[in-house]
This record gives sequence, C-alpha cells and structure tokens, in this order.
Amino acid sequence: MYTLQDYLDKVVQRYKAGISTEHSYRGDLQNLLESLLPNILVTNEPARIQCGAPDYILTKATIPIGYIEAKDIGKALDSKDYKEQFDRYRNSLDNLIITDYLEFRFYRDGLPVTNIKLANVAGNTIVAKPENFAAFTSLITDFAAYIGQTITSPSKLAKMMAGKAKLLAIVIEKALTSDEQSEADSSLKEQMQAFKSILIK
Repeated sequence: MYTLQDYLDKVVQRYKAGISTEHSYRGDLQNLLESLLPNILVTNEPARIQCGAPDYILTKATIPIGYIEAKDIGKALDSKDYKEQFDRYRNSLDNLIITDYLEFRFYRDGLPVTNIKLANVAGNTIVAKPENFAAFTSLITDFAAYIGQTITSPSKLAKMMAGKAKLLAIVIEKALTSDEQSEADSSLKEQMQAFKSILIK
C-alpha cells in the first residue's frame, strides 16, 4: 500500500535534490492515485485530446472519468503563464484537478469545487499537513466516482443548460460585486459599464 506519507517522502526527496522538474514527480503521483483508487486506470502522458494534453487521465472500463494537470512545485498555480491552458481545460473537461503535487484544486463542469493542500513549501524543504490526509482521500475517491451526465431528451438538455445558466449568473454576479477582483473580473466590469452607457441611457 503506497500511502500519502510515502508519496510525500518521495516528493520531498526529489525536491531537496534540487534537480527535479514537474515531470520528475509524475510517477509518484501515479503510484499514489493507483493505490488510493485500485479500480481505476491512471494513465500518465495519455494521447492528446481535442482541448490539449492533460498530464493524467483516469478511466474506468475504458471510459474517461477525470483528468489531472500537474505543474512544477514552487510556481504559483495562479501564475498568468498557466491561465490560457487552465481556462481551456476547465471549459472543456467536466471533471478536472489542477495541482502542483502539493495543492490540489478540484473543478466540476468548469467551476471550482474545493482545494486542499497536502504540504507547504518551507525554504528548501516541504512540510506535510497530515491533518488533511483523510479529507484528501475522500475527495480523490469522490473525484473518481464521477459519472458524466448523458443527455437522452430535449427536456434533460434544457434542464442541464438552465442549471449551467444559473451557475453562470452566480459567478458573474460575484465577479461584478466582489471587492477582490482579478484581471478577468475587472474586464467584465468594464464591459458591463460600457453596455450601460451605450445601450441603457
């Protein structure tokens, strides 16, 4: 059984060596996922799909159930260098994790669900957060249990689209009213002001 502590021990060992890249940790994460999800096939470096080439694909009976994109330890996941790729994956993949091998961000249907950290970088080492291990195991198990929605009728499609529209409305309202705004939120607010001044006197 490859435990979360085993995984972090390996990650720390590679990180301290000072010669690792984001690819160096790929096998460690694959070993962890295969240990936690024995009925799921975890493929590292799968074939390219329409939206790009996520680092891992999780399949059950040949059916894709989730995707994971991993970046190097030490570079913020909010980096502008990643924005275009992450946006593309979130918009295309229903069940997605974005990670730097220590922090895991879960997305469902393009929207953030939750995030959790297994450890923090502290200088030239990594400090584990064992208090999060049980929660992480539950989140990964739930992630792997995802079943994509099958559209079987026009009414089901309408209900799904209505649900997405409601979620979108909430996200837009939050972006327009939040005090803490990202560059994208600020641009959205500017567009709203432009529509107000041009279309609604």
